[in-house]
Amino acid sequence: QVQLVESGGGLVQPGGSLRLSCAASGETLDSFAIGWFRQAPGKERERVLCNTPVDGDKRYIADSVKGRFTISRDSTKNTWYLQMNSLKPEDTAIYYCATDPEGYGCSVRAFASWSQGTQVTVSS
Repeated sequence: QVQLVESGGGLVQPGGSLRLSCAASGETLDSFAIGWFRQAPGKERERVLCNTPVDGDKRYIADSVKGRFTISRDSTKNTWYLQMNSLKPEDTAIYYCATDPEGYGCSVRAFASWSQGTQVTVSS
């Protein structure tokens, strides 16, 4: 099973930016699905962004982050990134990355491998 190690969280002021990294150990292919999820206190884990190459290359993005968050990947480092710009206080949550050979539907249950999570706090 793929192991994921996430980094890059922290405290940022509203309007600022952060980039989260998700480094994978073990074999991952360009065809693997990648998802970024977040969970705020007292709320369920929600999907933020997700790409599923084997599922018709579908891409999901939460309305709340459209135009602000993007996913990228460095294949040479086996690492995915979540670039977060124009951050808002409501973006405060623990962020998780996840991967799966399929990831159909990009739901929480569709992913087998998860990172440990990293706290992102947006506050002045």
